[in-house]
Amino acid sequence: MLRFRLLSVPFLSPKAQITCSSLAIPRSRLRSQMGSAYTTSSHPSKLLFRQLFEKESSTYTYLLADASHPEKPALLVDPVDKTIDRDLSLVKDLGLKLIYAINTHVHADHVTGTGLIKSKLPGVKSVISKASNAKADLLIEPGDKIQFGDLFLEVRATPGHTLGCITYVTGDGPNQPQPRMAFTGDALLIRGCGRTDFQGGSSEQLYKSVHSQARTFTQYIFTLPKDTFLYPAHDYKGFT
Repeated sequence: MLRFRLLSVPFLSPKAQITCSSLAIPRSRLRSQMGSAYTTSSHPSKLLFRQLFEKESSTYTYLLADASHPEKPALLVDPVDKTIDRDLSLVKDLGLKLIYAINTHVHADHVTGTGLIKSKLPGVKSVISKASNAKADLLIEPGDKIQFGDLFLEVRATPGHTLGCITYVTGDGPNQPQPRMAFTGDALLIRGCGRTDFQGGSSEQLYKSVHSQARTFTQYIFTLPKDTFLYPAHDYKGFT
């Protein structure tokens, strides 16, 4: 069974959310961890990992970096505009070099922080899927890899919440994090999923993105290795 791996946060007031009971999502196995250095299967490389939270939109932002690389290159997944100062302060405190600000999809419940990040750190590149029809420095497609140091994320298309939703999965290899990690955005939440009634959403497509047994770049969540940890974009109901 795939597992959610989340830090403990205070209870959150429930927000309106269209859940997908038809997805039959398994009961989450929640763990509390500070995630400072995520050990890989080969000791020379280590993933530095932080999970951050924005309360108003109940959004998780994830910081990943190759801590063993001389430049300590880092990226932020789904940054929120209201917490950019906090996120960049953490990057600085940890001695990291932020190179990418990446999004899993075009967000309707909050404003992405990528524009603000670029205004403060012009060298950072914004990243989003080409299918989203949004603007970014890098428009990625299924099968692409986002390299940071000796580590990388694989791009998997998981449409349904929006047409351009993607899931980022840590790489498979001797120097990559084990167990693998998947950042699912709104495609798969805790005991639910993102709503499908706007931005090109499709409940049928989302079901396929989560459940399909086809090992392709387009439908790939429940076909990941069973020890994979899942990191969603939100916790609207205080399950963590």
